[in-house]
Amino acid sequence: MKDVMQRHARSIWLSVFLITLAGLVAAIRLPVSLFPHVDYPRVVVSIDAGERDPEQMAAIITRPAEIALRAIPGVTTIRSTTSRGSAEIALGFNWGDDMAAATTATQGALATILPDLPVGTRFNVRRSDPTIFPVLGISLTSDKRDGVALAQLAQLRLRPALSAVTGVAGVDIVGGAAPEIEVEIDPARIRTLGLTMTDVTTAIGSANTVAAVGRIEDRHRLYLALVEDRLSNEADVARIPIKAGATPGAGVATLGEIATIRRAPAPVWKKVSADGQSAVLINIRQTPNADAVALVEHVQARLKDVALPADVKVSTFYDQSELVGGAAGAVRDAILLGALLAAVVLFLFLRSWRLMVITAVLLPAVLAATCLALYALHMSFNMMTLGGMAAAVGLVVDDAVVMLEHLMRRLQEAEGRDQRPSMLCAAREMARPLLGSTMATIVVFVPLAFVSGVSGGFFKALAVTMVAALAVSLVYARYVLPLVADRWLTLNDAKAADKAHRYTGPMIEGYGRLAGVVFARPVRVLLVGAVILVACGSLAWTHLQSGFMPKMDEGGFILDYKAKPGAALSDTDRLLRQVETIVRQTPEVLSYSRRTGVQLGGGLSEADEGDFFIRLKGGSRRDIDEVMAEIRGKIQATVPGLEIETAQLMEDLIGDLTAVPQPIEVKLFSDDPQVLTDSAAKVLAAMTKIDGIGEVASGLRVAGDAIIIKVDRSAAEQAGVDPDLVAKQVDNQLGGSVATQILAGEQLIDIRVRLPQDLRQDTSALGRMTIRSPDGHLMALGSIASIGVAAGQRQITREDLAPFIPITARLEGKDLGSAVQAVKAAVSGLKLPPSVRVDYGGLYAQQQQSFADLTAVFVAALLLSALLLTVLFERWAFTIAVLATVLLSVAAVFSGLWLTGTELDISALMGLTMVVGMITELAIFYLAELNMDDPIGASNLVIAGKARLRPIVMSALIAILTLAPLALGMGRGSGLQRPLATAIIFGLVVGAPLVVTALPMLILLLSRKATDVMDRA
Repeated sequence: MKDVMQRHARSIWLSVFLITLAGLVAAIRLPVSLFPHVDYPRVVVSIDAGERDPEQMAAIITRPAEIALRAIPGVTTIRSTTSRGSAEIALGFNWGDDMAAATTATQGALATILPDLPVGTRFNVRRSDPTIFPVLGISLTSDKRDGVALAQLAQLRLRPALSAVTGVAGVDIVGGAAPEIEVEIDPARIRTLGLTMTDVTTAIGSANTVAAVGRIEDRHRLYLALVEDRLSNEADVARIPIKAGATPGAGVATLGEIATIRRAPAPVWKKVSADGQSAVLINIRQTPNADAVALVEHVQARLKDVALPADVKVSTFYDQSELVGGAAGAVRDAILLGALLAAVVLFLFLRSWRLMVITAVLLPAVLAATCLALYALHMSFNMMTLGGMAAAVGLVVDDAVVMLEHLMRRLQEAEGRDQRPSMLCAAREMARPLLGSTMATIVVFVPLAFVSGVSGGFFKALAVTMVAALAVSLVYARYVLPLVADRWLTLNDAKAADKAHRYTGPMIEGYGRLAGVVFARPVRVLLVGAVILVACGSLAWTHLQSGFMPKMDEGGFILDYKAKPGAALSDTDRLLRQVETIVRQTPEVLSYSRRTGVQLGGGLSEADEGDFFIRLKGGSRRDIDEVMAEIRGKIQATVPGLEIETAQLMEDLIGDLTAVPQPIEVKLFSDDPQVLTDSAAKVLAAMTKIDGIGEVASGLRVAGDAIIIKVDRSAAEQAGVDPDLVAKQVDNQLGGSVATQILAGEQLIDIRVRLPQDLRQDTSALGRMTIRSPDGHLMALGSIASIGVAAGQRQITREDLAPFIPITARLEGKDLGSAVQAVKAAVSGLKLPPSVRVDYGGLYAQQQQSFADLTAVFVAALLLSALLLTVLFERWAFTIAVLATVLLSVAAVFSGLWLTGTELDISALMGLTMVVGMITELAIFYLAELNMDDPIGASNLVIAGKARLRPIVMSALIAILTLAPLALGMGRGSGLQRPLATAIIFGLVVGAPLVVTALPMLILLLSRKATDVMDRA
């Protein structure tokens, strides 16, 4: 092997150089995103059927759609919400299903039932993925222009310019209104002339005609013949003749004589503002594999190139690239700081600047090769892959340290000799332990391939990154480092390492004395140590808080709100202006945007609900949870009649993508609507009293009141009209009807015929509304129908075709696990009717699934580690002793999480699993020092411990110091890796000493036991 490596040294050097160069190029080209790309198993169907009663909507549209969609192969759950004229159906699939095929199947199932649905029913199918939320949100405001003008600028100038930016999946415009020509009819004039709204609408439509009537070939040219009577402006509309009455001798009036004609915004029941001004919002969504940071930079550059009027102000209300950049910067800083601390440890223990340089060059070379692997696998820089790199730094340096320490030991042993020993031969001695230790860390990631859900999707990216880094590190440590050392290290470096003996010498000698004492009575020492660790771990476990996703400061949050059901848009706006005052007076707030009647991520919304996105300042400020709590408290105290919920955007996003938008969700099922409603009220009241949870809300949503116009069949029949005719004429007069459209550039502008606003907003005037029979005579609506108000039209929610009401809540200073236990106890104490079934969903259900999956990963990691140890050493005593040492280290992890106030979440569980590999790695280095041919005794165990103490301490220190920046949560967005780093650090703080103390004692006891058994046999 020595001759082979020497013979191919130049090839190895060139290969490393080319791989590093390619890795640097790949690092530049890798896209940057917040999270790994995950195919969320959810498809959402939005249905619009005009203005309909919720019960009618559910019966004739939602339920047939649910039945058709339930038959799609792979559907696991189906949940629907039906409101007035609209519905939303969410389909759940299994993780790992082909969601492109599922989306196509959903569209096909809806297409088959569309002919059976009411005319005009439209549906939209979309996959749930992170692109439903914007990567960048900008607002347009002006002191001179109204919403129509701002919307026109957004539609005609900004959308074409921004859609052309690479990586943009869509440009959504929210707010403002479309322009239209409003024809406001004078009721008295048309009544005098014997006309109805329908007559006027028909006349306008007939006056705007463009029709192709054939082709003519003449004089070698082919012509298209068009009959054209095109309207182009308000004056043309005013000149349209309207025949007065139905008799042959009736006169003709122009439209301008019986109506007011003007430009006006199209009717909308939404309101959008930014920083207190009416605004138009532009949401830029990215493609799944786009580079978020580069995309935002290109969009900002394109905005500067678009010539907007001077009075139009363009502001950013949301920028995901800030969080992405902050998270990437935090992890980058953690890598650099960790590498620096590792270099300090290396110098303190070996006192060789050459070793520091070698390690400093090796680390970026390994990380560059890792970037090349990520690029080949079509991955990105995100919080998980970057976190994987940061976590791998200590392990990469550890491989180098183990090899370099062994080489230095051989150099030190050669002091006084004339000839320096071959570094290549010395490296060959470490080949087996190095391979075994690296595999010990890699095998713990293998079970992740079988984990689904959010935890599987996220941590697979981390696992792939770490496995790639460790594989490259193994190759470089085994074949590249020895070549460097063989050419560069000298006996002088060994003399320099001797200077560190004044630090390491007493440590090693002290260990030898301590080991001599404790190894003499291993049972007593082990029993006391194990009892202390197990007791501490058990105490920590009983007090340990649990969560799902780690908490992090995203720099902004969502504030969802809902006014009283059916509240007028103007009244809701008045309440929200009070909220805006509270938001503006909060010193940490940088900017905000507000939507009413629509939500940032889409979805079913009424005119009395919506959301804010509140963007906070960077730099030093209060924690985001404190800011959220303060704003929430002030709103609840000073703005009555407004229900609010707060959440950071990524928490809200993951909740929406996984169909679990709230941490706590109690689902009540019953076929009896009254029992279901009463039970929901009881559960809501009980949950409101529980300390540590807040924003308790009922899923029993009331869309608002309705005016019921009940046609008297006998009176209508005598008048010569039927209910359908009455409905159409009332619709034309109340809501207005689009008679035709005129072409203005590339836009079509509606011409809407309607009654004056004072008549449309006065419910008492409905009875005076004119209805015309087919024979031409007129009558008042009140003469053939009774008019009344039906209060509280509620939305209808179903899950798997069964009616249900969800009660949701968020956490306020309480962990998810204990909060749900308190909720379960409260619900159990209510003694709900037997017909009511209770299920628990929300993030708690996702947490339980993830915990079960990661627990299986932990157990599988233990078993694979056992297999690896058995393959390497073929001794049951070694395998059992190492597993026992690992389990004792787990108790230290629980204690560390409890002491630092860190929740046991999916990140901490991943760190716990990694502790298995890291402790096993240290154990393999220790066991490799034992001579397998010699009998196991206390003396050779102590000798092995003294020989391996220095590299084990160095390895543990380096790993701890490289993870310390992540554990301290330094930098914005670094919170995702904090529990993982904390778990690993406490596992190593206790586990590394156990490897050189508890592990030898366990081996000694188990070996004696095996010997006794053999002797008795």
